[in-house]
Amino acid sequence: MNLAKDIREFLMTRRARIGPEQVGLPSGRRRRVPGLRREEVAQLAGVSTEYYTQIERGNVGGVSDDVLHAVARALQLSDDETAHFFDLARAVIGARTGTRTKRGASQAIPDGVQGLIDNLGTSPAIVMNGSLDILAANRLGRALYAPVFDRATGVPNLARFIFFDTYAEEVFPEWERTADEAVALLQAEAARSPHSPAITQVVGELATRSEAFRTRWAAHNVTAHRHGVKRFRHSEFGELSLMYNVFAVTAAPGLSLVGYTAEPNSPAAQALQILASWSLKAQFAPDPSWTERDTPSAATD
Repeated sequence: MNLAKDIREFLMTRRARIGPEQVGLPSGRRRRVPGLRREEVAQLAGVSTEYYTQIERGNVGGVSDDVLHAVARALQLSDDETAHFFDLARAVIGARTGTRTKRGASQAIPDGVQGLIDNLGTSPAIVMNGSLDILAANRLGRALYAPVFDRATGVPNLARFIFFDTYAEEVFPEWERTADEAVALLQAEAARSPHSPAITQVVGELATRSEAFRTRWAAHNVTAHRHGVKRFRHSEFGELSLMYNVFAVTAAPGLSLVGYTAEPNSPAAQALQILASWSLKAQFAPDPSWTERDTPSAATD
């Protein structure tokens, strides 16, 4: 990962989306590129143009949190974007000082997590790491994501399925949105764990093979998607829209549990009942080795 380049591109894309009139500055002469100029961001942040220029170039060593927050406010960063900016800055500083944030030597599924999701009744659930490997699922989660599992070689990876398998557009009717969300998750993980071989491998592979991925990565849209509605198209019973919530697995930093629910008595709830019945007849079951597997994202950062 080129961390300085990531900071530069992130800040430049954030500058480009804000017009001077949005922050109370005169438009002035015609602009060759959209958005704020560096000197205008510096003015809003209360620093010199030269100092802000160094920050935008990724030279953030010695820059205080107060200044980083001032830049974030000047660029009207969201909470997620501010967190991403700080993650990138910490990663740059860590790389230069030789200190690296570690996620731990393993990301095996903690004891009890498989049992927990197995007891969620008619709620599909999966557990993913930051590289979007699906490390565990209950029976309904396995059924809901059947194409991802069935078409994978090795550990199923949601990002590889989305960008490399054309069937993903059948599974996810809102493919563009699903792709955006996947890239946002990977970009956030890359900033948190830039030295992880797993995230480097996944991002490198996607960037090499997928123009759709490269375009989204360059946009630096890092909004976290912790809850919402996701649409699926299942080969057995058609489309359904499910509400989802994402929960951090605190016993294993870097892992997330994604649970899906439906409004009572809704068509989606009926579809989940059908899915539950279908999953009992399907020839698959959650792999018990998941609870012990050290995943590709388990490498120490």
